Amino acid sequence: MVHTAWEPHPEPLALASAPVPEYGSGSLADVLPTLAAGMGVPGMTAAIPELTPADRNCVFLIDGLGWEQLRAHPDEAPFLTSLMAASRGGTGRPVTAGYPATTAVSLASVGTGLPPGRHGLPGYTARNPATGELMNQLRWQPWTPPRPWQPYPTVFQQAHEAGVHAAQVSSPTFQNTPLTKVALSGGTFLGRLTGEERMDLAAEQLAAADRSLVYTYYAELDGSGHRYGVASDTWRGQLMYVDRLAQRLAEQLPPRSALYITADHGMVDIPFDEDHRIDFDEDWELRAGVALLGGEGRARHVYAVSGAENDVLTCWREVLGDRFWVASRDEAIAAGWFGPHIDDRVYARLGDVVAAAHDDVLLIASEREPNESAMVGNHGSMTPAEQLVPLLEVRS
Repeated sequence: MVHTAWEPHPEPLALASAPVPEYGSGSLADVLPTLAAGMGVPGMTAAIPELTPADRNCVFLIDGLGWEQLRAHPDEAPFLTSLMAASRGGTGRPVTAGYPATTAVSLASVGTGLPPGRHGLPGYTARNPATGELMNQLRWQPWTPPRPWQPYPTVFQQAHEAGVHAAQVSSPTFQNTPLTKVALSGGTFLGRLTGEERMDLAAEQLAAADRSLVYTYYAELDGSGHRYGVASDTWRGQLMYVDRLAQRLAEQLPPRSALYITADHGMVDIPFDEDHRIDFDEDWELRAGVALLGGEGRARHVYAVSGAENDVLTCWREVLGDRFWVASRDEAIAAGWFGPHIDDRVYARLGDVVAAAHDDVLLIASEREPNESAMVGNHGSMTPAEQLVPLLEVRS
C-alpha cells in the first residue's frame, strides 16, 4: 500500500492501550527462576506464585503454540486441551511471551530468566551499535562474539553450580549454536533427532537425580505455521503430533516431578493483499530518513539517519499509527515493552522508533526480506494471539 503525504490519517493508537507483558509475575522469563527457587537454587525468585515447588522439573517448549491457537483446536490436541484448566498453577490462565514475541527473544528470556531489556536480544534482527549492522539474533549473522552480547549466566548454569542435574534435550543441530550458548547452556546438552526420542530421554534425565531441571524443545509446529498458516491442514497435523509427544512425556514422569508445557509465542495468519501487507520497500514515506529496518513484520525496530529521529517517528505515526502502536525508543522503554529495566549495552540496540502491530497487518520488506515477506503465519507483537502462551502442568 502506497500512501501520499496529503492523505488524512486517523488518530494514532494510544501507547497506554498496548498490553504490556507480565514481566516479574507471569512471563516466560519468570518460569525457570520460579522452578529453580523451588529447588533451592541460590539467587532465584519464585516470581510466579501460583506454581508449587517440585524436586524434578521439566519444561517442554513447543515453538509457535500460542494459547489462542490451542484453545481453537481442541479436537486436534485433546491431551493438551485437557490441561488448560490447570495452566499456570491451576488458575486456567496463560503467561505472556515478552516483547517482541519471537523465538530468539523468548528462548533467551526462558533460559536466562531475564526480560529482553536485560539479556539484550531485543528482536529477530537488531542493530549492533559497535558495527552499525543489523544482526539476525536467531541465525547469529553476521557472527558476533556471543558472551559480550549476552553476558548473564543461564538458569541452567546456576542450577548446575548449585548441585541440580541440568540438561537440555533438543535437536543435535542446536548444540553448538551461539543462541544455545547464550540462552540455554549449562549442565548437559543431549541431541536427539526425533520427537519421541527427546520425550523418552527427557524423562530419563528427570529421573537421573534427586533434583533435576530438564528442558526439551520441538520446532516444527512453528515452521508449518510460517509456511502454511495456522489454519492449514499441515499445521493441524503437527499439532496432533505434538499433542501425542506431550502425552508420551507426561506418562513417563518419575516420582516428585512437574512437567510444564509452554511456547515461545503464538501466531496469526496475514492475508496476501495490500490492505494487510504494507511493503516498506515500495513506500517512500516510510523509507524517508530510515537507515536500517530491523525486527520483523509485526514488531519493527526502525533506525533513523542521524538527526531524522523525530521526523521518522512523526511519519510512521501518521502512516501506520492507527494499525500499529508506534513509539519512540524512550517511550517504549518507559511503557515497559522490553521489561522494567534496560541495560546500558542494550539501549542502542533498540530502534529509534519501535512499531508493534495491533491489527492483522504486516509491514513487509519484499526486496530486503524476501523469505520473511512470503510467510503466511507471523508473530512478534503484543496481541493476545501472539503474546499469550500456555503453561500447562502435569505432576507425578
